[in-house]
Amino acid sequence: MTRLEDGRLLTGKGRFLADLAVPGTLHAAFVRAPVAHGRLGSIDAGAARGMAGVTAVFTGADLRTGGVGALPCNVPITSHDGSAMALPPRPVLPEARVAYVGEPVAVVVAESIEAARDAAEAVDVAVEALPVVMGLEAGGADIWPEAPGNVAFELRWGSAQAAEDAFRRAATRVALALRIPRLIPNPLETRGALALPDGLGGLRLHVPNQSPHRLRRTLAETVLNLPETKLDVVATDVGGGFGGRLACLAEEVAVAWAALRLGRPVRWIADRSESMLTDSHARDVAATAELALDAAGRFLALRTTARINQGAYVSQAGPVCALEYGVSIGSVYDFGAIDARAIGVFTNTAPTDVYRGVGRAEAVYVVERLVEAAARTLALDKFELRRRNLLQSIDVPVTNDVGATYDSGDFQASVAAARERADGSGYAGRRAESLGRGRLRGLGVSAYVHPTAGGPGEVETARLRLHPSGGATLFLGTHSHGQGHETVFARLVATRLGFAPEAVTVAFGDTGRDPWGRGTYGSRSLAIGGPAIARAADKIVAKGRRIAAHLLEASVEDVTFEAGTFRVGGTDRTVSLGAVALAAYVPHNFPHDELEPGLDEAAGFESLAATYPSGCHVAEVEVDTETGAVRLVRYLAVDDVGVVFDGSIVDGQIHGGVVQGVGQALLEAAVHDPSTGQLLAGSWLDYAMPRADDVIALQTARTQTPCRTNPLGVKGAGEAGPVAAPAAVVNAVLDALAPLGVTALDMPLTPERVWRAIREARAAPDRLESPQAIPRSGKAALDC
Repeated sequence: MTRLEDGRLLTGKGRFLADLAVPGTLHAAFVRAPVAHGRLGSIDAGAARGMAGVTAVFTGADLRTGGVGALPCNVPITSHDGSAMALPPRPVLPEARVAYVGEPVAVVVAESIEAARDAAEAVDVAVEALPVVMGLEAGGADIWPEAPGNVAFELRWGSAQAAEDAFRRAATRVALALRIPRLIPNPLETRGALALPDGLGGLRLHVPNQSPHRLRRTLAETVLNLPETKLDVVATDVGGGFGGRLACLAEEVAVAWAALRLGRPVRWIADRSESMLTDSHARDVAATAELALDAAGRFLALRTTARINQGAYVSQAGPVCALEYGVSIGSVYDFGAIDARAIGVFTNTAPTDVYRGVGRAEAVYVVERLVEAAARTLALDKFELRRRNLLQSIDVPVTNDVGATYDSGDFQASVAAARERADGSGYAGRRAESLGRGRLRGLGVSAYVHPTAGGPGEVETARLRLHPSGGATLFLGTHSHGQGHETVFARLVATRLGFAPEAVTVAFGDTGRDPWGRGTYGSRSLAIGGPAIARAADKIVAKGRRIAAHLLEASVEDVTFEAGTFRVGGTDRTVSLGAVALAAYVPHNFPHDELEPGLDEAAGFESLAATYPSGCHVAEVEVDTETGAVRLVRYLAVDDVGVVFDGSIVDGQIHGGVVQGVGQALLEAAVHDPSTGQLLAGSWLDYAMPRADDVIALQTARTQTPCRTNPLGVKGAGEAGPVAAPAAVVNAVLDALAPLGVTALDMPLTPERVWRAIREARAAPDRLESPQAIPRSGKAALDC
């Protein structure tokens, strides 16, 4: 079926933040720290306050006096030794010192955005520079006194002694040091806020956010010290999220507080460079990993340490990357013993937070790079080494050495399907053909399993209202920001109740109207929100049977429901759901002590465990040895996402996720000046987002093992691409470069980085596996 929301969104009828125009709105611009680390002196706003059109300039002292609290971390953890996480306060507008370039220190509010920006430039901020810490390695000056060595926390999983014993008896050891670059989520819609005071001490805040109810609670009770009943958060259409629209950040708080203080609407919308500088960043991990194998190529143990950049502060969900890394490192293999460690590290950079596939993408990348290196070390086929060590089909839940419990999955089937569909038998011919055109061809594999949909305690709610005139409205606590939820959830209701999906209106994103929910992240919406919707529909049917029994003068037990019609069993007496809905709202002859008016039901669902989608992706690339340019030429994604409710939506999620993974593998990196902390990749001219010619038509296929942890049998699908694709692509490039003896490259594999590796390999001819097979063609450079 056609996606229901596309007609509106593709014809410019969406309602995004920038589309909202409110008369009398003031505009905000922020004064930001020019250095990565410094002690704040005076903030002289005298000249700015006197400029035409300026209404106010607020600093951290103003907000503190006004009762504004610090930005919270909502994922409190303790280190493996029981010590508390180092949690330096993160002020909305700091007064004492700044800790990264772009940190806001003051906000200017004016009658126009031009006046606000001009005045912001006139604010004079005195800063005494302090030593800048940029690296993830131990050592250097401490940023915060409560974090010696700049360590925020340290977590451990597995069986360290068992792993050590396994390494001692191993026939082969393979070790890698890997660097995963910092990414910027970059949704199409930049961050912003429009705060509308109601004149009675309350506020309606429009903000592109993935979890309006959670943001409302954090803003009201933790930061603004406002009763939650005095605040509504509205997020209608949101132009992309990817995790980067979950956190409560300084600008939204300052705009909301300024509107309350001034009694007028205040709006701020970031430009692209401002958003890239100050949004939550992601990834940024330095990892080491070792694999122990016996003489038959069986895995004995895995050992890994990941140093994970938290940035200057532990953000709202900053520790999640480490937590998910640990629970995902066991992957699809029987490793025997695992010793895994994750260390959160402070640096003078923008804080990091969750991003599509957080922690899982890092863990799968580490494991799959390691497995590929082991296959090359042992001269074993890359599919065969995986096959020998994959977990068997899961008929009963299996718990691995890091505590992840897989409820379902057939990892062998996914890898076997990927091997067959990737046409491995034809690969030699394709490689020879590429070589004839002056290109090196490589094939890379990435098998994965990862947790989605949260886990114990994840709750979602839905409310379904049938209207007397026909149709229904579904009110949700989840949120949509491009995934196609309106289509999927309308179809779920329609399937349950027996009418057209177009007759269902899906409403979400308004805390003043919609039921409480945790929003959308971690591929949770259908796995947790779906059962809530199904239960609400079932409650509609159950009440409808009672009304139908009254209308048909039959007992409830004799009334059945199918395809939108209630029927008295064994007879031709029927009544439609529409007629029942009308009767529900016009109950002139109801037994009111038994039936309340209306057909409006709410339901919830609480998850007791995560879902575990899995699969195997295969990439093929061509490398131009004269320029270092990498071209993706084939890509196959075989995924098990449980029961597939809408294949086109699943394929869309896989396609989009793979593109993000390819971007990480080949293009994207938030590069900073190592000595000053200045962001050097602060626009789309120098932060290389994937473009149309960077990707190809993808081949998708599915295996299917229904999930046992929710009644719909679905598993999360949205993060498979960014979890699996980086390792598949990087492994393919290294496979292409193997004849030159190139065994290690870190993402992103830009043409320059690949070209330098090729140049260094040619300068050391003893590393070449087969010099006569290496193309050196000027034509190759011209063809690039």
